[in-house]
Amino acid sequence: MLAVEKKWSKKSRDQVLVVGVSEDDEGLPEELEKGSKSMLTALNRQWTDGTIATKKAKVTNMTVLDEGEPLQQLIFVGLGLRSSLTLAGLKEAFGTAVKAVHEHKAARVGVLLDTFRDKADSFGDEVVTQALSDAVLTAPYRFDIYKTKKEEQQNFTYTIYVQSGESEAVRAGIHQGRAFGQGVNLARTLVNLPANDLPPVALAEEAEAIANRHEKISAEILDINELRSLGMHALLAVNRGSEQPAQMIILRYQGEETWEHPLALVGKGITFDSGGYSIKPGHGMKTMKSDMGGAGAVLGAFEAIGHMQPRKNVMAIIPATENLINGSAMKPGDVLQTFDGQTIEVNNTDAEGRLILADGVAYARHLGADKIVDISTLTGACVVALGDVMTGALSNDDALYEVFEKSAEEIGEAVWRFPTHPRYEEMVRSSDVADLNNSPGREAGTITAGLFIGAFIHETPWIHLDVAGTAYVERETPLGPKGGTGVMVRTLATLARQSNF
Repeated sequence: MLAVEKKWSKKSRDQVLVVGVSEDDEGLPEELEKGSKSMLTALNRQWTDGTIATKKAKVTNMTVLDEGEPLQQLIFVGLGLRSSLTLAGLKEAFGTAVKAVHEHKAARVGVLLDTFRDKADSFGDEVVTQALSDAVLTAPYRFDIYKTKKEEQQNFTYTIYVQSGESEAVRAGIHQGRAFGQGVNLARTLVNLPANDLPPVALAEEAEAIANRHEKISAEILDINELRSLGMHALLAVNRGSEQPAQMIILRYQGEETWEHPLALVGKGITFDSGGYSIKPGHGMKTMKSDMGGAGAVLGAFEAIGHMQPRKNVMAIIPATENLINGSAMKPGDVLQTFDGQTIEVNNTDAEGRLILADGVAYARHLGADKIVDISTLTGACVVALGDVMTGALSNDDALYEVFEKSAEEIGEAVWRFPTHPRYEEMVRSSDVADLNNSPGREAGTITAGLFIGAFIHETPWIHLDVAGTAYVERETPLGPKGGTGVMVRTLATLARQSNF
């Protein structure tokens, strides 16, 4: 629960108070002058002797010894230099603060929001409040569904103290931050679920559950018989090695009066990837339940969109299957037909994501998509290039990419656009027996994989996102634990809110 008040004082009922401090602050925040004299004396002493840490993401806890007062603890969160505070840094500061709050387990929490602003006050009430509201949900997230002994869940009441009070911008920030947090946590959970509990049919059921929660979202699921009749042979080829039937998941969010010119979000839904006959080594297969990270991001974005209700038509397309091995499985050297009509030579069965996305983006075009963004855990080459820090991108349309890049910057997610070149496109079309080669070699692997999908886009404005390094991380961050991250949920939902494309 989040409440809003204008001013904090010692009469406030908070048990914990969260305060932002920076290296270029000349003294303690003036809001603390409303506290008791004994508290102020102790605080000034700790500030003078440097006990209160101001470096980025450092936390200083101070116990309040005033008897009979509700306030028990002060949590100071370092911002580094306030003059160079970025949105990403602000989000990390709030994540750090929320985690510290959960360690104390005190139910009533106050946050001096104005102490978390940058020196130029460039973010505004909506952005700062949104970052806090988001962190309240996402920073303490834990995937403990399978734990027999779980930590006791505690409800926290946060009171935001902000000079402007409960303004329209503050209310909007709370609402949007909550929508992002719910979408991100849904995507994380889907990515973290093991493959035995999230086969393609179960992923489709999760999509239907989103539609059932939100009035403006409808769901349609194409089963394997419908996929055969439509000629989705690339998706079906990947599915041949699995006993779990493939699914094509379609969600429609109608934000305009008529269903026209939808933005399509196409997510890779490989619910487990063994690599097929081009089998992965054991250590590389351990986390392949996360190979539906693109689908998770799209479903998380739709959860957020359902809460935010932008005035835009948005469509989700998720081809879903496992990539396994049996006597019927796809083999290196196979030639596949596609829904689009082009043919593909399969040189590597572990380059399967681009095969199902070929049918996915072509089907999005078939359904009238005006613009397409596909997202997938596609290439190890992207992990080599960008690590787990940035998402890789390609695009055939500068105007669309500019709007997308603005959306990513607005929400603080890092994206890097790779270059394209006619030589890369020639590599994608280097097969001697078919129109396209699904794996032309290691060189420029992220680019050629993206351009392979782009061959099924034709003239439609398009962005490709490779989240192989960012959808699942092996380290805890201020914004959450290791595992699924929900990356790009916020950016895709923000893109759906943009009015200038």
